[in-house]
Amino acid sequence: MAFRTLAVVVLLAAGSAQAAMYRWVDGSGRVHYSDTPPTSYQKIGGAELSKQGNLIRRTQSAAERRADAERQAEQKRIQLEVQKQAQLDRSLTQTYTNEAEIDLARDRALENRRLVIKGAEIRARAVDVNLAELNARIATIKKAGRPVSPNLKEQLNQATRESLDLQRIILNNEEAMVQVTEKYAADKLRFRELSGK
Repeated sequence: MAFRTLAVVVLLAAGSAQAAMYRWVDGSGRVHYSDTPPTSYQKIGGAELSKQGNLIRRTQSAAERRADAERQAEQKRIQLEVQKQAQLDRSLTQTYTNEAEIDLARDRALENRRLVIKGAEIRARAVDVNLAELNARIATIKKAGRPVSPNLKEQLNQATRESLDLQRIILNNEEAMVQVTEKYAADKLRFRELSGK
């Protein structure tokens, strides 16, 4: 019986020694201590302390958890960028052995764009002649007071659409040539950095 009573006292003493205190800061910046955490503990965060005042566990506030998640996401983004750059660098050094090869690749890419532009310009001149003829025919018909046939209107619409499409093709390829030139200039500069020249 005495042994059982002693065991209960020891367990109670051990339990009270293990009981935690909670420390937190409220919205006004005041520090609080309590045997029980506040209901908003998970939101505001705080520290769980032993009776001796030693830190047992720290609970982050919602804002701290958000900031931590943002920090981790940013670190992951930076890590992915570093990996992507390393992959691009490997590809660059494995594709080219000198800067002249980069210039040659650039010139080939630009030549393809030039050919597309030239073909579109030739076709655009033919379409412009066709548009001029169609507009002249329509003007003559209207001057004579006759109605313009739906077929002629459709031909004019088609020629107008084709002219706009060709202008778009020329513009897109001119912009692409600028991008190609910039890309190969950047590749050449990076190749120079990587090869130490």
